[in-house]
Amino acid sequence: MFNVVNDHVFPFLRTLGGDGSTYAHHMKDARFTIPTPALLAKVVDLISQAPMEDRDTKGDLYEYMLGKIASAGANGQFRTPCHIIQLMVELVRPVPTDVMCDPASGTCGFPVAVGEYLRRRHPEIFRDAKLKAHFHRDLFHAFDFDNTMLRIGSMNLLLHGVEQPDIRYRDSLAQDHADEAGKYSLILANSPFAGSLDYETCAKDLLAVVKTKKTELLFLALFLRMLQTGGRAAIIVPDGVLFGSSTAHRTLRKILVEDQKLDAVISLPGGVFKPYAGVSTAILLFTKTESGGTDHVWFYDVEADGWSLDDKRTPLLPEERLGALPATPLTPAEHAKNNLPDLLARWDSLHPLNLNSPLKRESLEAARPRTAQSFCVPKADLVAQNYDLSLNRYKEVVHAEFAHRPPGEILAALGGLEKEITREMRELETMLAKPPPRTSFPL
Repeated sequence: MFNVVNDHVFPFLRTLGGDGSTYAHHMKDARFTIPTPALLAKVVDLISQAPMEDRDTKGDLYEYMLGKIASAGANGQFRTPCHIIQLMVELVRPVPTDVMCDPASGTCGFPVAVGEYLRRRHPEIFRDAKLKAHFHRDLFHAFDFDNTMLRIGSMNLLLHGVEQPDIRYRDSLAQDHADEAGKYSLILANSPFAGSLDYETCAKDLLAVVKTKKTELLFLALFLRMLQTGGRAAIIVPDGVLFGSSTAHRTLRKILVEDQKLDAVISLPGGVFKPYAGVSTAILLFTKTESGGTDHVWFYDVEADGWSLDDKRTPLLPEERLGALPATPLTPAEHAKNNLPDLLARWDSLHPLNLNSPLKRESLEAARPRTAQSFCVPKADLVAQNYDLSLNRYKEVVHAEFAHRPPGEILAALGGLEKEITREMRELETMLAKPPPRTSFPL
């Protein structure tokens, strides 16, 4: 079996899709690392009963294996949970004509999720020759500077049925972006953050947007440069981007609010990325307009995502009740453990798919008080707060009133209790002082 794998399987993988394909390029140095024939035979036996001709089965199996990767990479890399990826894709609603990009793609979780969304919501793609060709060759673009991640991402897309995606080695913050500017209609990303670059190694076109060494800010500038006018983005950022006081922080937030259309800030709980990191993060949704358009920003406070927020990240609900799309609506008790379906329902009510719907549900969401789990903040309030985008800056905390009894009344009640205890103790002492009654037994 080893000879078959080495002589046939790996040479086949190295040329998969043709010599010019991204698969062939990233698989050319792949190595077969299963150490013994017995272990290989065990692996084959375990998967031999699975219907591997089914694209979903192959993709699910590969996703499961990726989920077992338990160590974070260098430069702040860590894998985005699948249910958070699914949520972000549902929020931006990809369409068949989109051209999407993830400039820090890792295992290509976002492109895979976009592909699955389009298969589910737009099956007409595969009945139209032009749309089908666009899906397989022009829709998906992904960059990374880790060759191992590029290989994993390429195989991930292959097993999910994408024939010729554009997956390339690229140091997104170091290379000039003249050929990428305004190219994409959709960007989804969880870029590395908490890093720092020297000015000499950073792309000059990004420094022209904002002069900073912080990777999380440089990536945000990159997304703005890569999006075409009218393009949408859903990105994960550390909380510091929302409230940082440096000139670079404030400049980028001002650009989002004043020059583009900032749609939403979704606060995620601190344990979402455990065990890799415990940092607090948020999802930013915005549209590139270059002419403003921010009237108000929608905030949602995610308190629970369906999983424990410790290092184990164990599910709190059955599998079919997790994620943003459960089969049936969650009960209030289930909502307390998984806020994502409610988040998506409120977003859909604020941005209904049917823009001609006679239902005026948007006014309900926009009118929610700031004590609610979601609420809207007018642009004027953001400006007044120096473009601070942290949810806690605007959320109002309700303090319940509690009427305390006057101290004198409490002392009087305690005195009454003490007298009652003393009286009952004396009665007990009297009972104990009496001799027990004599009992006679018949002979």
